[in-house]
Amino acid sequence: MGQSETVQARYIMLGGFLGAGKTTAVAALAQHLTAKGLRVGLITNDQGSELVDTAMLRAHGFATEEIPGGCFCCRFNSLVDAATKPDVFIAEPVGSCTDLVATVTYPLRRIYGAQFVIAPLSVLVDPIRAERILGLAEGKKFSDKVLYIYRKQLEEADLIVVTKSELLPAERLQSLLAWLAGEFPHAEILDVSVRENRGLADWFARLETGEQRTRATMEVDYELYAESEALLGWLNATVQLASADGFDSDAVLTQLARDIQTRLAGAEIAHLKMTLSPDGGLGDIAVINLVRSDFVPELSLRLEAPVPASQLIINCRAEADPDLIRAAVRAAVAELPKHFPGLTAQLITSNPSAPASPSPRTATWHRGRDGTECHPYPASVVTFSSASRMRLRSSPPP
Repeated sequence: MGQSETVQARYIMLGGFLGAGKTTAVAALAQHLTAKGLRVGLITNDQGSELVDTAMLRAHGFATEEIPGGCFCCRFNSLVDAATKPDVFIAEPVGSCTDLVATVTYPLRRIYGAQFVIAPLSVLVDPIRAERILGLAEGKKFSDKVLYIYRKQLEEADLIVVTKSELLPAERLQSLLAWLAGEFPHAEILDVSVRENRGLADWFARLETGEQRTRATMEVDYELYAESEALLGWLNATVQLASADGFDSDAVLTQLARDIQTRLAGAEIAHLKMTLSPDGGLGDIAVINLVRSDFVPELSLRLEAPVPASQLIINCRAEADPDLIRAAVRAAVAELPKHFPGLTAQLITSNPSAPASPSPRTATWHRGRDGTECHPYPASVVTFSSASRMRLRSSPPP
């Protein structure tokens, strides 16, 4: 009897800027694959801990691992460790992360090629945000340095997926799709709507059967990338809520989101998201999202019964000083009892930060324009541990 063949897990990564709908798409894809009898593992990623995305996906019943403290490109070993041999694992990188092909998928294919099949890289796009950034419509947008990350994400995509396409009239949607096709001819442009279950089957089929194409790694100015990320403020906070008579979770979440939005009126909000989990509950949660400063907060999951006590997780990302974001959240939380008599709101943790300068810990190779293999970090050497984990250390060693 011959040796049994190694079964390769399929690695699917859904990237895209903050607020593009990645987590919603991850949940829809995971549901689709699970219904086909496949074991699915999910991996969420963020600059901090206490992630709304993780709570939301676990509430849907999916096994979800969390990689906090930096983007995948800087936490490659953690990404590999989190892949606990499902049939398919779906990874959602930080919304401000780019250069994923060189720092994540290429090393996976090169070093762990016997274990993984790499699906085409999808980069998700919010159509309203895209119209403004690309100059097709008026409206608030980020500074030029932050937009550098946005464009680099699109540049490395195999599939550019316009999500929430139901938000645009047909004529504007077609204009956006045509612009993207002209500007990024290397990518396939798709439009989908998770809310209306439109276009998903075609997209998911590509992820289930396709493989990432090999092409020259894009050029990234890591100094500019670092400056761009530094302009984004991040806040992860937890709040304990309680009321002897119970409170309306939908009303509390909506009021808090609107108050934070008002207090950050001078900043551009990339994504404000909150989950409310009842104490002693069975996994049901309420979720609210705000994906632009001039949009309205939307409840995506609701709780019907009054809630006597719960934990609230707040993740806020905006182009603003982190301390300004913390002040806005603190003030909004403190105001809640005024709007809801009998409610107590205690801020338990409040962790503001700005993303650290991206410095990939993985030593990655790429094929240069002349066809030879080269390394983007010439001052570094590659070493391997006994477990065949790759790490990067400065050369010469200390």
